[in-house]
Amino acid sequence: MKIIEIPVLEEDNTYRFMIQLRLETFIAKVYRSRNACSVYSFREYLKKVLKWPVYEQIFKVDVLKNNA
Repeated sequence: MKIIEIPVLEEDNTYRFMIQLRLETFIAKVYRSRNACSVYSFREYLKKVLKWPVYEQIFKVDVLKNNA
């Protein structure tokens, strides 16, 4: 089993504690899961459970203007 796309945040980042808690919860959920996948995406999990502005702050999603 492999968990990919785990964000690495600085020590003073306001979301660091929340991400650590969410990661522990996600790992526990994966271990309890009946369907066994070989790769799990933590980023996709966060996309489902976080509010979009928080997700954007963590992953710093850039929107391209005018296809540039």
